[in-house]
Amino acid sequence: MTTTPTASPTTAVSPMSAGSAGSAGSAGSATSAPQEPQVAAAPLVSLTWTDQETGRQGFLVIDRLVRGVSSGGLRMRAGCTLEEVTGLARGMTMKEALHYNPQGRYIPLGGAKGGIDCDPRDPAAYGVLVRYLSAVRPYIEQFWTTGEDLGLTQDLVDRAAAEAGLVSSIQAVYPLLDDEDAARRRLADAFAIDVDGIGLDELVGGCGVAESVLTALDRAGVPHEGTRVAVQGLGTMGGATARFLARAGLRVVAVADIKGTIANPDGLDVEALLAARDGHGCVDRAALRAEDRELPSGAWLTADAEVLVPAAVSYAVDSDNQAGITARWIVEAANMPVLPDAEALLAARGITVLPDVAVNSGTNAWWWWTLFGDIGADADEAFAYTRRSMRALVDQILARAEAEGTTPRAAAHALAADRVPVIAERFGRLR
Repeated sequence: MTTTPTASPTTAVSPMSAGSAGSAGSAGSATSAPQEPQVAAAPLVSLTWTDQETGRQGFLVIDRLVRGVSSGGLRMRAGCTLEEVTGLARGMTMKEALHYNPQGRYIPLGGAKGGIDCDPRDPAAYGVLVRYLSAVRPYIEQFWTTGEDLGLTQDLVDRAAAEAGLVSSIQAVYPLLDDEDAARRRLADAFAIDVDGIGLDELVGGCGVAESVLTALDRAGVPHEGTRVAVQGLGTMGGATARFLARAGLRVVAVADIKGTIANPDGLDVEALLAARDGHGCVDRAALRAEDRELPSGAWLTADAEVLVPAAVSYAVDSDNQAGITARWIVEAANMPVLPDAEALLAARGITVLPDVAVNSGTNAWWWWTLFGDIGADADEAFAYTRRSMRALVDQILARAEAEGTTPRAAAHALAADRVPVIAERFGRLR
């Protein structure tokens, strides 16, 4: 990188040299290595910030740039680490590359991610968020486009960004648009769309996850009707996924939130549960029916279901608790929910893990499809485009995994590694 962005006085920056566009690099930590594509030797920028008022830490990792810009959400959770954010940033490089369409208006960006080590329910959390955004403001203005992730909503990010003096959390991409005013209006109009009580921006990611599930079922010849699914997390991604799967005929038999697991072998009333959520995806138990059961938090893992959808936290499936899983597919709606050693054990038992870098990439892609003008501010068009794109991507990954005798994750990594140098050669890292 020939230029280095200026850091806020409250940030500590450790720039690391990026590998060449097509170089293979180190796998990173033992915990996250199989979650990362081999597309660069090290992140371009790795930043740790300390809040002077609370001592909380925040992190920003820019894995790579395309045309001078990177993309990746901002998460807030107690225990968030730089290592975690580094793995997520590398995953964003993959997600962007996997949606590369030479005929599309949307040109993939580089990968990045932000994280704050703070419980989002802490009364001090909003102030920490504002101060973090103020500290990394030069990056958001020039290099990093961001939005909601675990623990945060887009409304909250937008409000905090405005308070931090930012025009938008995605303003770095504006110079790349053909018609900035029209593009911003189109995205704003899309965010204003409500579909049966839930915003379009909250639904598109779950639509992509659901389509990933349906693609796997179709390839295996398994009918949608009556196929059982358990979902961990009923927030933005998990809630939308549950809705789309239920409407496709699948039977949602268990959902888990911070209070525990809600289960019913005959199927839960998904719409009633969605209506009874709070802002953090926690369901008011007063909305449960007499036949619904309350079980411990981990019960979703051992639910009698064909499909498990971890949609809440990273590292949810480990080498110990994987032993109780009987599902045929685990579909990663959350980022990095299955640890590598657990995935190896699951694969040995014939359980397929559909990787996060493909499965949950729909939300990110929808932002850019809309902003760049591949789709308009229309729910039907957004869902149709998302379904078509996600089905093609997941089908390609599963076909490659079968042909090469490997896992879907390895196939997705290989596909991303094929595309990253093509994008770099065509568009370059800098503007």
